[in-house]
Amino acid sequence: MSKPQALPTDIRLMQLTAQALWAVLAVLALAGMAILVSRHGVFAIRSIAVSGDVTHNNALTLRANVAPHLRGTFFTLDLGRARATFEAVPWVRQAVVRREFPNRLRVQLQEHRAVAYWGPEGDSRLVNSFGEVFEANVGEVEHDGLPRLQGPDGQSAQVWEAFQALQPLFDPMDLALEQLELSGRGSWRARLDTGAVIELGAGSLPEVQARTQAFLKTLTQVSARYGRKPEALETADLRHQDGYALRMRGVTTLAQDGAKK
Repeated sequence: MSKPQALPTDIRLMQLTAQALWAVLAVLALAGMAILVSRHGVFAIRSIAVSGDVTHNNALTLRANVAPHLRGTFFTLDLGRARATFEAVPWVRQAVVRREFPNRLRVQLQEHRAVAYWGPEGDSRLVNSFGEVFEANVGEVEHDGLPRLQGPDGQSAQVWEAFQALQPLFDPMDLALEQLELSGRGSWRARLDTGAVIELGAGSLPEVQARTQAFLKTLTQVSARYGRKPEALETADLRHQDGYALRMRGVTTLAQDGAKK
């Protein structure tokens, strides 16, 4: 039996080319069908389920405000852009957006929890529990008497951390930090709810804590010596190496290291 003759090279190339073209056409046809199906009205987003924190934004309002800005169907919707649209809503810190077949979105929200005001008086910015600055209607703040924090841009988390570390030092004396400011040169200034201003000086947070604690340990003794209470404090400067200077209503004094002890 004679062996079948091999096809000429040019014919084999033509066959391979034809097969490749048919494969390309099939892929294009399938892609076109997929695009048509993905854009079909049955897959248009018709429902948005909102859960999580909705204290400042109820689910109905969120859907009404966000839905007109969503583009695409279940298959074509850009989840990243959808998330950004929800996070652009005031008070929304984070949104997790998921698809639910065939035409539904499920959104889990986390709202900002305001813990302080940020910036000078009159500024509408707020600080959340993560030390992040955000903008919202300050009239919607749930808690009265939030402290005011200030500092260079990008330093809000550091200032919030310092506030949390310093406030407990004043609690035993029934004094509260009303304002805490970090200057561009790294120096701290505090204002109490009594109106007293305290220059805490520069340095690491542990150093500022230790300096503040040493001052408060002697404040009662020093104020009593002049017939005053700690609430009578007007100003204090802790930037002195060997002591601190303070002013009380009607009295001015300089407490040296010996007074601290």
